[in-house]
Amino acid sequence: MGIEHILEGYDHLLFVLALLLIVSSGWLLVKTITAFTVAHSITLALVTLGFFSLPSRPVEAAIALSIVFLAAEIVYAKRGQTGLTHSAPWIVAFGFGLLHGFGFAGALADIGLPQAEIPVALLFFNVGVEIGQLMFVAAVLALKLLLNRLPVPASGQVSYVPAYTIGVVAMFWLIERVTAIIGWPV
Repeated sequence: MGIEHILEGYDHLLFVLALLLIVSSGWLLVKTITAFTVAHSITLALVTLGFFSLPSRPVEAAIALSIVFLAAEIVYAKRGQTGLTHSAPWIVAFGFGLLHGFGFAGALADIGLPQAEIPVALLFFNVGVEIGQLMFVAAVLALKLLLNRLPVPASGQVSYVPAYTIGVVAMFWLIERVTAIIGWPV
């Protein structure tokens, strides 16, 4: 179920994709993805075990906003300005990972867990999420490697397309989720 959830969790995948567009160094990428994983595992466990909770709608809106933030960071970097995400991406990934863990917990609550087996079910759901996330990271890195081998010169403006696409999709989600909170029809 965890693999299925992450591969259908387009907002989480878009966040990871944005991280992959920001972080290019191998070791720094490992630290960044690991920080995201550790953080969302912490909040997923805390919420699932009943130690903490937040209302899902504001959490989902904040997750969309976290993706908008990363899209803006990509654009700033392309303009030669570096922000916190470029200086310490693992810190940003950890902070937003805590937020994304609330989203995973909401999805897990919707699925429902057998009360007698919550720790084991939580562990296997989380392992599935991580396997799915690693599958996605591997696919993106393979695609990136393939695209780098193509003899197509990239124009300066074309390099902005992924960041703006990520930003537009995330803004759509943010508007959709905020209007749901305040009760406006979309």
